[in-house]
Amino acid sequence: MSTKVAVVTGSNKGIGYAIVRGLCKQFKGDVFLTARNEELGKKAIQSLNEEGFSPKFHQLDITDQASIERLRDFLKNTYGGLDILVNNAGMAYKNASPAPFAEQAEVTNKTNYFGTIAVCDALFPLLRPHARVVHLSSMASSYAIRKCSPEVQAKFLNPNITIEELTALMNDFIQAAKNGEHEKKGYPSSAYSMSKVGISVLTHIQQRQLSADSREDIIVNSCCPGWYETSTYCGVLFIEITNQIRSAENKQN
Repeated sequence: MSTKVAVVTGSNKGIGYAIVRGLCKQFKGDVFLTARNEELGKKAIQSLNEEGFSPKFHQLDITDQASIERLRDFLKNTYGGLDILVNNAGMAYKNASPAPFAEQAEVTNKTNYFGTIAVCDALFPLLRPHARVVHLSSMASSYAIRKCSPEVQAKFLNPNITIEELTALMNDFIQAAKNGEHEKKGYPSSAYSMSKVGISVLTHIQQRQLSADSREDIIVNSCCPGWYETSTYCGVLFIEITNQIRSAENKQN
């Protein structure tokens, strides 16, 4: 019987680090801590070793396709599949950042939305029956969806939305931000919150797809970890989007 394996992205510190620690306590298999910076990742491994845990390390930059493919190939060749994937890697500008909003919209979504999709595209084919996937989202997504125009809200909350349509919406937001007309087009002025709208909606699409997959019992969830003082903490009030999406689905059904 093959060894089970779990991967946590962006896990050399903060919430990802805590998730790795928790998996080391409970998961009966190999747990991989991943990080963009190999030195920082190995330091995190050393810290967990000192606590008596034995996670493994693999370099991963979710904005680098070659890095993603190296992890995919390693998992395929070493384990033949994947049992747990926690998409924790992400970034956020501080509220006081002087970076132009157009830059914030593009850079934040490149990591949080497009990076997550790239990881999923590479690793989902490796998911074994009964695998579990968790995307780290945020209650900030609900703040963002409420700030969208009714027309934009309806597009995001469409229970039959596809990944292609969702990606087109995210690109439209980014382009509108570059043109200085995102508010005019019905989007809020929060790059991080909008990236998490994308993640929350993506979760529902992926579960719909995997429910029709021949592999048995693969479940995808997104979650808000709550209030934690990490490097991405921005001090805004977060509220969940999930109930709004489910409400839209119930009305559709």
